[in-house]
Amino acid sequence: MRILIAPDKFKGSLSAADVAENIATGVRDVLPRAEIEIAAVADGGDGTAEVICRAQGGEWITCSAHDALGRTINAKYAWMSKTTTAVVEMSEAAGMRQLTRRDPLHANTRGVGEMLAHAAGRRPSRVIVGLGGSATNDGGFGMARALGFRFFAGDQEIIDGPADLVKLTRIVSPADLRLPPIIAAADVQNPLVGQRGATRVFGPQKGATPADLDLLESALTRLADVAAHDLLRDFRSAAGAGAAGGLGFGLMTFCGAQFRAGFEVVAEAIDLETKIRRTDIVITGEGRLDAQTLEGKAPAGVAKLARTAGKPVYAIAGEVVDAPELKELFARMLPLARPPVTRTVAIKLAPQLLRERAAELARELSRA
Repeated sequence: MRILIAPDKFKGSLSAADVAENIATGVRDVLPRAEIEIAAVADGGDGTAEVICRAQGGEWITCSAHDALGRTINAKYAWMSKTTTAVVEMSEAAGMRQLTRRDPLHANTRGVGEMLAHAAGRRPSRVIVGLGGSATNDGGFGMARALGFRFFAGDQEIIDGPADLVKLTRIVSPADLRLPPIIAAADVQNPLVGQRGATRVFGPQKGATPADLDLLESALTRLADVAAHDLLRDFRSAAGAGAAGGLGFGLMTFCGAQFRAGFEVVAEAIDLETKIRRTDIVITGEGRLDAQTLEGKAPAGVAKLARTAGKPVYAIAGEVVDAPELKELFARMLPLARPPVTRTVAIKLAPQLLRERAAELARELSRA
């Protein structure tokens, strides 16, 4: 029996690689002769760089950057010399995990621009930017400034944002900006503004009050208006423009980036389709399987590829929400948190419970 184990991370608990290794251990305890292959996956969010770096034998590059509130940090990105590809995660510089307080009116993506500039200095054939876990809602303003764009309110240059962008009247492009092809990878399709936009959907998670939301929405709308006039680019309604607080919009507008579904980018980078074709059974998973799983999350992507190849796919997750669509996608779903195990306990005992659920699944497979 050939088994492919291809899970995403359990956010706040285990990396995708750790999840995969624990599932593999549980399967081997029951099926010691099974041929097991591990292929950790991601969908453009946290862990994307690690997954691609591990799969392609890359290395980590460290550079100086600033976090979302302007503090100097050491940030790292993945470099694959064989394909001359850099993989940057925006959350490495402008993510929630870097901060002890939330300030969406002033948090910005400057550090992302600094990481991009550093990666561009290596002359890559392309740069993949993973969009997820952001603490920002600046539409890529900070990133653009780090790359040489200048923003003005009349004759006064705007250096603090995104709140001050409501006064924006002019954008000046740098004279000599040279960037490689950039892919913006994310698991969301939201536009920049509107009820499904960056601010209304994701702003509250970043600490924005109702008043803040109105100001931020106005700021991003103004940014899009002036960019359309001065740069002749209007991506406000593009799928993915609202990803990472509008950084998707910023990358498309200021860097000429192509937006792609994060899972598709990762699947290509690790050659997941080939791995699925040569296996008999696929096991995937993530921290929580729910309706959002169907909207671009890695386990759904794995399941769709497996089903296309005619391979049964199973999922092990921290929690599983009862949804008909999920039952149609997976042959079986095994949650870590089930009575008497609570969510808190499941997070704490995730490695052990992953091995137990994997062994349980393996016993079912051995009887099939």
